Formats: sequence, structure tokens, C-alpha cells
Amino acid sequence: MTLGTLTWVRALDRPDLLAVSTHASIEAWAADDPAVADAVLVTEIDPDLADTAALTEAYRLPPAASANCVLVAGRREGEERVAAAVVRATTRADVNATVKRLLDVRKASFLPMDRAVEESGMEYGGITPLGLPARYRVLVDGRVATDDPSGPTVIIGSGVRRSKIALPGALLARAPGVELIDGLALA
Repeated sequence: MTLGTLTWVRALDRPDLLAVSTHASIEAWAADDPAVADAVLVTEIDPDLADTAALTEAYRLPPAASANCVLVAGRREGEERVAAAVVRATTRADVNATVKRLLDVRKASFLPMDRAVEESGMEYGGITPLGLPARYRVLVDGRVATDDPSGPTVIIGSGVRRSKIALPGALLARAPGVELIDGLALA
């Protein structure tokens, strides 16, 4: 598959382009749903271009095709609650209302970079909803699952900065542990 100026291959054929936990997650998912093996793709990129704006410009990708994954945490009665919020790159996660309500916390904040990297086992700029710790909730905005005018494909992190994953947004919405949330993102 070609998307933008990038050539994509099956992610399971290139574990060297995935974080260890991301590869394990895709492998387990494909064991339950064999179609996943052919639908989840990966491409190598310049790690200096991993951030969405640089990526879309350098590789001629539609901005709405990219989805960002942010890690958010809050506390309730001494218990920390952590979630990944996945939204299209043309929107932003509604952390102060929707995420806070879903986590049932008084205040939700982005995880500090060093902690996000350490706990996820992923590189900053490559954090993906596939392969996160089991205790994290994975919240995906409903617009990610809906085909964008640019097409059905969503580009997400791979767990490392030197590559990106592409898959149908509707498939990401059905990934193990994903909670599809309408209104997770603000325009």
C-alpha cells in the first residue's frame, strides 16, 4: 500500500520497526482475528519527522489521517487512574471534561514525558494505543473509527519514533481493550 509518499508493509513482517509491546499486542490480536495480520501496516520514517505536523508535510499525508495518542492520569480516593486518549490529529482530546469524567477523577493531567516513556516502554513521539500496560484504559474518539474524506486509514505511532502504523480506523476501534467514545475530541 502507498499512502502519501510512504510504502507500507505488514507490521508483523517488520517487528524491528515496532516497540516490543506493540509487536506482542498486534501478534496476539492477529491470533484472535487473522484479518489483523494483513490490515495493520508499518512504514519506516525519519525519526526527526515523527511529530504529526512534520510527518504530514514531509511525506504528503492528509493531516486528518493521523491520530495522536496522549497519556492522561488522575486520582480518586488515593487510586491513580490512567488512560490513553486517541483522537484525530486535526482535533484535541477533551481532557478537562470528557476524559476527566470517564476516569471519574477531579483533575486529569498529561503524564510527564519521562514517566510516559518508562511505563509504556515506548519512545516519546511514538506512543501508540497498541501495547500499552493492561491497567491503562484505551479511549478512542468515535471520529477515529469513522472514515475521513481522506480515506479509512488512520496513522498512529508504532511505539518507536522511526516508524508509523497504518490501519483502518474502524479496526483500531475494535482492538482489544479499546473503548470507543463519541465526543472524546474537541474540534
